[in-house]
Amino acid sequence: MIQVVEFNSLKARTYSRLGQRGAIFGLGIFDAIGQNSNLVVLTADLATLSGLERFRNQYPDNFYNIGIAEQNMLGVAAGLSAEGFLPVATTYATFLSLRSCEQVRHYMGYMQQNIILIGSGAGLSMGFSGNTHYSIEDLAVMRAIPNIVILSPSDAGQAVKAFHAAVELKSPVYIRLSGGLNCPIIYKEEFTFAVGKGIRLKEGEDIQIIATGMMVHKALAVAEILAEKGVSAEVVDMHTIKPLDASIISRNKRMIVTLEEHNVLGGLGSAVAECLTLERNAPCLLRIGIEDTFLSPGDPDYLLEQAGLSVERVVAKVENKLESLV
Repeated sequence: MIQVVEFNSLKARTYSRLGQRGAIFGLGIFDAIGQNSNLVVLTADLATLSGLERFRNQYPDNFYNIGIAEQNMLGVAAGLSAEGFLPVATTYATFLSLRSCEQVRHYMGYMQQNIILIGSGAGLSMGFSGNTHYSIEDLAVMRAIPNIVILSPSDAGQAVKAFHAAVELKSPVYIRLSGGLNCPIIYKEEFTFAVGKGIRLKEGEDIQIIATGMMVHKALAVAEILAEKGVSAEVVDMHTIKPLDASIISRNKRMIVTLEEHNVLGGLGSAVAECLTLERNAPCLLRIGIEDTFLSPGDPDYLLEQAGLSVERVVAKVENKLESLV
C-alpha cells in the first residue's frame, strides 16, 4: 500500500486548489513513484496543462511526451507494460476514449496490459473548446470493453486516492477527471476509498440519488433543497462505475435518481438500470444526465444549465417525476 501523509482538511483544501489532475500530477504521483520506481508517465503533449512539469524535471527518465499521437501513446504504454513498467498515460478524456478506442480495447481489454489511463477534461469541463473536446461518451465506451476498471472521483482528494488505488490494483484502469481549479470539496477528513464500493454521504428515506464525479457536489445541494420541500434524499457517491457496487443501490425507496455529467445512454444511469432489471419490484429509476444531443459551446456553468444539470433544474426534474408517481 502506498504510504501517504494522513488526509485532513488542510490537505483537502490544497488538493482542491489544484483541481483533480493537478492534485494527482502535482502531488499524488510523487507518493506513488517513491514506492514504485517502475512507474512512467506518458502524455500526448499536455505536460504543462496537466501539471506535470515538476514531475518531468525531477524524473526525466520516467517521463515521455509522445506528442499529439494518442493511439501511438497507447501502443508505447502497452510495450512498456509488457517490459515490466507501470505506465500512466494521460490526455483529454475524449481523445483517450474515442480516438484511441481500438488501442484501449486491444492492449488493455484483450491483452490486459497493466496501464492506468487518466482522462482529463471529462464531461463538459472543456467549456469553450467545444464539442470536439467534450467527453460525454467515455463511460459508455469504456464500460463496453472487458477487463477495465473505471473510476470517476468526486473531488480532488478522492482523485488522488483513486490514483493510488489504481497503482495498487495492477490491472487496466481508466480514471475520469473533470472540473477545474478550486473544485468543490466533498471529503474534508480522512475517509476510506475502496474500488467497487460506493460511499453513502447522506441518509434519506424517500429517494436515493446516486451521483458520480463532479455531480456528487450537485447531488448534495439538490438533497438540501429537497429536504426543505419535505423530500428526504439519500446521496451516494458512486466513484466506481465498473465494477458497479450493486449492493448500495436501494431497493426500498420511492425512486432512485442517477446524476452524471455524461450522456444518459451508456453511463452511470445505464449501469444502475442494468442492475435493477434483475430485481423484482425494483424502484422507479430517473436517469439525469446529458440528453442524447450535442450542446452549444460556452463556459461550464452555462453548459450545465443548458444540459439540465444545474441544481435548480435537477430539483425540478426530481419533483416532476415524484408527482407523476402519485
